[in-house]
Amino acid sequence: MNRNLVMATAAAAVMSALIYGLMSGSDTSAAAQTPPAKTTSQVVVPKSMMQMQLSFAPVVKRVAPAVVNVYARAVVQQQMNPMFADPMFQRFFGITPQMRQRVQQSLGSGVIVRADGLVLTNNHVIAGGQEIVVALSDKREFKAKVVQADARLDLALLKVDTKGEKLPTVAFADSDKVQVGDLVLAIGDPFGVGQTVTMGIVSAQARSQSTSSDAVYIQTDAAINPGNSGGALVTSDGRLAGINSSIYSNSGGNIGIGFAIPSNLARRFVEGTAGGGSFKMAWFGAEGQSVTGAIASSIGLPRPEGVILKTIYPNSPAAKSGLKVGDVVLAIDGNDVDDMQSLNYRVTTHKPGDAPSFKVFSDGKERDVSVMLTAPPETMPRAVATIGGRNPLTGAKVENLSPAAALDLNMDASATGVVIVSVAPGTPAAGYGFRPGDIVRGLNGSEINSVSDLTRGLAASQGHWTLVVDRGGSRMSLSVNG
Repeated sequence: MNRNLVMATAAAAVMSALIYGLMSGSDTSAAAQTPPAKTTSQVVVPKSMMQMQLSFAPVVKRVAPAVVNVYARAVVQQQMNPMFADPMFQRFFGITPQMRQRVQQSLGSGVIVRADGLVLTNNHVIAGGQEIVVALSDKREFKAKVVQADARLDLALLKVDTKGEKLPTVAFADSDKVQVGDLVLAIGDPFGVGQTVTMGIVSAQARSQSTSSDAVYIQTDAAINPGNSGGALVTSDGRLAGINSSIYSNSGGNIGIGFAIPSNLARRFVEGTAGGGSFKMAWFGAEGQSVTGAIASSIGLPRPEGVILKTIYPNSPAAKSGLKVGDVVLAIDGNDVDDMQSLNYRVTTHKPGDAPSFKVFSDGKERDVSVMLTAPPETMPRAVATIGGRNPLTGAKVENLSPAAALDLNMDASATGVVIVSVAPGTPAAGYGFRPGDIVRGLNGSEINSVSDLTRGLAASQGHWTLVVDRGGSRMSLSVNG
């Protein structure tokens, strides 16, 4: 027999043995009845052809019908000549940009989580979609409406009208019990080629790979490619461990580093919106940073761990529980936290009104603190306005900042002032380079604290505007005459 073939067969036998041992946990042979040696692990050699042919097919057969394709279509306006977008060009030559319509379509996957037609997917799959279609594995298609979408969590819940028919579903797993090394399957529709199943292991837990403050993921080497977004990452017993969300890749293809939103967060999102209400995010009311070796030594912490609090919002849950700047949060409900992403993730898996237990290092001692979480408050009325008239901000949509608004906009909850929410293409605001997330701090020497401050200041300006803007913590100024 060819030596390479022998090696491949042997490798397959060992792999089958490992899978068999993991899935069955026992062996009925006489050898298995002999008391095992005192070792930490034991490889079970397959004893029959049935064991050699062990397959995940039964799991896939049960789960695959609950994984769907999601199509989002939108009609967008596109400028025929980008030069006409320059506001100075338009002003001097009196030219209005010529626009044309173009159909934009995105493709992703989704998971049916309730038999009456609730489908869970990623927010980025359906963002901006004017028409959303859900296609089942049996080729039937349904128009879907958005029940709730959250850009911060990158989750969206859709509803299709099944006319009373019960659809297949996937049960949630407890993602906190999913361990590094566990076998997982990724099911979705990569590149639109059709439903595809790939296998891998959990590569890491609580992995942060985004700028979002709540971005904590399950990392896997199961092949995930464009189109898999919103699909299912399932355990070997067919439960939903996570919602496939993104990959790390320089080329756009899979290189074995994929990320899934943990099922505990996805379940909390579904439970918070499935009844028809809006998702209410729990709020802790503090900001911090990871403890470094230098910080640990300076405060007497035996090793670098946890999150040291550097800002506490007045009258927040953190403040009311007695936490103070300099305290270190080590764990929440027994789960370690090492950065603000993992801390915020643990908070977000709770609902307002819950009182999780925080393990805190304070004044050289550890103690447990119960923190009654609340919804983020609107300390400033949520005024929203679209700037018009003749000024550099024309075409910008602005909003007052408060903890509630900041969290909705994926910003630091302690941010204050007036934030630019969106900028319409082809407007003066776009031409001058304003971006969503910019905070307007000043206008013509006056401090801007509210939308009304800004609109009054713009109306009083007489052809001259000096704007001070905060972008990512850096101050910038713009002076315009016209």
